[in-house]
Amino acid sequence: MELSKDTIRKLRWLIVFTALVVVAFINYKRVFQALLFCWNIIFPFVLGGAMAFIIHAPMQFFERNLFTKRKYADKPWAVKLARPGSLLLSLAVVAGILMVVIFVVAPELGSTFVSLGKTIQNFLPQVQSWGEQLFRDNPDVVNWIENLDFNWDKMIQTGIEFLRSGAGNVLSSTFVVAKTVVSGLTNFFIGFVFACYILLQKEKLSAQIVKAFYAFLPRRTVVRVLKVCSLTNKVFKNFLTGQCVEAVILGTMFFVAMWLLRFPYALLVGILIAFTALIPIFGAFIGCIIGAFLILMVSPVKALLFVVLFLVLQQIEGNLIYPHVVGGSVGLPSIWVLMAVTVGGSLMGVIGMLIFIPITSVVYTLFREAVYVRLRRKKIKV
Repeated sequence: MELSKDTIRKLRWLIVFTALVVVAFINYKRVFQALLFCWNIIFPFVLGGAMAFIIHAPMQFFERNLFTKRKYADKPWAVKLARPGSLLLSLAVVAGILMVVIFVVAPELGSTFVSLGKTIQNFLPQVQSWGEQLFRDNPDVVNWIENLDFNWDKMIQTGIEFLRSGAGNVLSSTFVVAKTVVSGLTNFFIGFVFACYILLQKEKLSAQIVKAFYAFLPRRTVVRVLKVCSLTNKVFKNFLTGQCVEAVILGTMFFVAMWLLRFPYALLVGILIAFTALIPIFGAFIGCIIGAFLILMVSPVKALLFVVLFLVLQQIEGNLIYPHVVGGSVGLPSIWVLMAVTVGGSLMGVIGMLIFIPITSVVYTLFREAVYVRLRRKKIKV
C-alpha cells in the first residue's frame, strides 16, 4: 500500500506533535517554568490590552458623539485631533472616578469602619445575653457563653500582628519590597503606553493583523477567525458595559433610598451592593446578606426593613432597569448563565464568573449557528 505525499506529511507532523507532548509530560516542571517565564514577559502587554479594552468604550462614545466627521468635515485639524482628544477625555473620566474614590469615598468609608468597630464592640455583649436567654435551660452552654471574652481591641491587635508577621515572611527585606514596587510600576507604565498605542493606531493594527492572517492561513479560515473575533469583542463589550452600568445604578438606588430612610451605613452598603452586583445572579444577594448583618448590629427592625427594601428595589431593577441596560446583549439562556457562573466561580473565583459568561455566550452562538447550518444541509426543519 503506497501512501500519498500529503498523507506522509500529515503523519510526519502527527509524530512530531506526539513526541513534543510526551517530552512535555516528562519534563512538566521545566515546561511550567518556561510558561511562567513567558507569561512574565508578555504580562505588561496583556495588561495593556485589558486597559485598552476598558478605555475603548468611553473613547468610542466621545469619538462618535463629540468629534463626528460630519460636524468637522471642513476642519481637517479637528478630524486629526478627534482620536487623541477622545483618548484624553476618556483618561480624564477614569482619573476623575479614581480621584472621587480616593478623596471622597475612601475617607467616608474609613469613618464608617471606625463606627462599625464600635458598633460590633457593643453588639457582641448583646449577642452574648441573647445566647444566655436562649439556652437558659442548658447550664453547660450558658456557662460557656458567660466565659467568652470578646476583646475588640485585642482582636484588632491580633489581626495587625498577623498581617505584619505575614508580610514580614513574604517580604523579608527592603530590596524585595522595592523590587516588587518597581516591577509593578514598570509593568503598569509599559501596559499604559501599549494601551495608548493600541487605541491611537487601532485601524492600522487591525489591518496588519488581517494581512498576516491572509498571508499564512487559508481564506476560509481567516473569515471564520475574524467572525469569531468580532463576535467575541461585541459580546464582551456589551456584557461588561451593561453589567458595570447596571451595578452603578443599583448601588446608587440603594444609597439614595437608605439615605432618605435614615438607614445606617448607607454609603458602605450602597458601594458593597454595587460591587457585588457585578457578580451575575448571586452578587446582589450576597450584598444584601452582608448589609442586613451590618444593620442588624444597630437595629434588628431596620435590618428587616432593609431586606424588604432590597426585595422592592431588586424587582424594580430586574423588571425595568436591567432589560433596558443589559437586555439580551449576552444572548444566553438563563440555565447556561447559571452554569457559566458556577464553573467560572469554581475555577477562577469572581473573575471567572465575569469572564465565563461572555465566553459561554460566544461558544453557544457559534454552536447554535453550526447546528442550524447542518440542519439546513440535511433539509430538516425544526
